[in-house]
Amino acid sequence: MRNSECGIKRNYKNMRSVIVILCVISVCLLSGCSRPQANVIVLGSTSVEPYAGKLAEIYAHIHPDREIDVQGGGSGVGIAAVESGIADIGMSSRALKEEEKEFIGWEKEIAKDGLAIIVHPDNPVSDLTLEEIRGIYTMEVTNWSQLPGGDDAPIHIITREEGSGTRSAFEELVMGKGVWITQKAMVQSSNGAVRQIVSGDKNAIGFISLGLVEIGEKPVKALALNGVAATRENIENGSYELSRPFLFVALTEPDGPAKQFVEYVLSPEGQQILIAEGFIRGADAAP
Repeated sequence: MRNSECGIKRNYKNMRSVIVILCVISVCLLSGCSRPQANVIVLGSTSVEPYAGKLAEIYAHIHPDREIDVQGGGSGVGIAAVESGIADIGMSSRALKEEEKEFIGWEKEIAKDGLAIIVHPDNPVSDLTLEEIRGIYTMEVTNWSQLPGGDDAPIHIITREEGSGTRSAFEELVMGKGVWITQKAMVQSSNGAVRQIVSGDKNAIGFISLGLVEIGEKPVKALALNGVAATRENIENGSYELSRPFLFVALTEPDGPAKQFVEYVLSPEGQQILIAEGFIRGADAAP
């Protein structure tokens, strides 16, 4: 990595806590979230958000006297919101970092998700190795013709923003320690935005939650990894390598309405809703 890139990376880390807190405030100002408006505030990962929101909506029908306010913003934002007391529950689509474990005293895996590497359906490439994907995202590989079956066309790299749980999972599972995504990649603030761009660009590549591959107006294609298809079954049997946890986190074990909502999400009924969306039963789900 170039010296200028190293400097930018260090500067980002030094400012990270300030940026995350500002993001928390921005999310809450835009959404109007505040204590009087909801029994429980759930905030964080944009990967977890649509499914937590669906669960909250169903839960509200069962318990009309309770309101669960679910908002996105990213995993880092959700964890910071819990730390600052803005949210009752944070949502993370990655494992907690060591520094976060110092103040997060409670976490539950509500589901397990796969990370899909996606391209346009008309892209002839259908199978890559981790090394090839890493080469694309470091720009060691810049043309699809450098890959098996690829056309002679430049690769358009799409990534998530810093602080995103999806990006953190990708960096950990694909890039590895000390290997960074090129700063020339096009940065998007949600899985939906990544999906939308890739669905309209034959030469684009991106990564999103596996559960979102089939959701959208235009199709995308999930690439196989080392010959193993990106499917729920292959995540369950361990043959597909790119998987991550969906977590609820808090400073301490929730009580009252927050605890009751968590219990619903981990119940057989709540888990069945997540399974129907293509996810795998959470490790902390009720038996």
